[in-house]
Amino acid sequence: MRIFYSDTFNLPLPDRHRFPNTKYAMLRETLIREAVVSEHMLELSPLVERADVLRAHDVAYVDAFERGALDEKAIRRIGFPWSEQLVTRTQATAGGAVAAARAALDDGIAGQLAGGTHHAHRDFGSGYCIYNDFAIAALNLVETGAAARVAIIDLDVHQGDGNAAILAGHERTFVFSMHGEKNFPFRKHDSDLDVPLADGMEDADFLATLAEHLPAVFAFAPDIVLYQTGVDGLAEDKLGRLALTHDGLKQRDRMVLSACQARGIPVSMGIGGGYADPIEASVEAYTNTYRVAAELYGF
Repeated sequence: MRIFYSDTFNLPLPDRHRFPNTKYAMLRETLIREAVVSEHMLELSPLVERADVLRAHDVAYVDAFERGALDEKAIRRIGFPWSEQLVTRTQATAGGAVAAARAALDDGIAGQLAGGTHHAHRDFGSGYCIYNDFAIAALNLVETGAAARVAIIDLDVHQGDGNAAILAGHERTFVFSMHGEKNFPFRKHDSDLDVPLADGMEDADFLATLAEHLPAVFAFAPDIVLYQTGVDGLAEDKLGRLALTHDGLKQRDRMVLSACQARGIPVSMGIGGGYADPIEASVEAYTNTYRVAAELYGF
């Protein structure tokens, strides 16, 4: 298994900024320290190619962001102050998603220690998301002929509104989002399959709902699944509004990954949201996703 990372994922943010910026380095350190993965599996994320970005995003938006010319309202909607490091981080996140998807086609499974930037739309960023890494990766695969059909399984607690908007009407992609009905974003976009969840949902109901709807993804017959493994459904999460446990999330990951493995469908993972207090709970849940992958795929 190849896993992509970048030191640029940790941004210089103002004091008391609500984004848990340390989680990326913490996850990498935990995976190595606890021998969930080995260091030789880690590769630096390449910067995304401009042609790949422009398949998913408007050129005026891309140019304004990369020059630091977005207006204050656009920057507030993103949620990060602009910096050259933010540009590099954004390019690395999208490049890592493309690289991981390509690696998954070769190896059966791959991932990156960031990603899942599913609130980014074609011409604006939102919710800490600037370029939509999964939409970029999906369009790279189908438009270069690397895959005929790409499915996104998005189990972050927040709907992947950017995925839905960018890929709307695209016959060779399928977007499945299972998310908090009353959570951000408050204006939802129609995915190919949306499953809203009630506040406070616990493991048993969540897993039963996932088991009911997951077959629709495989009815689409994808050549690859891009799996958004957000862990913000944890009960400890400040932004999640669900009541899932670590064991419940592990069962979620096992259900998705084993279903893909049984069908011979490659999987590329992005870690998605995690805002627990303390943040160590999110890092443990991210680590558990890789523990489950290691159990199933034997790396």
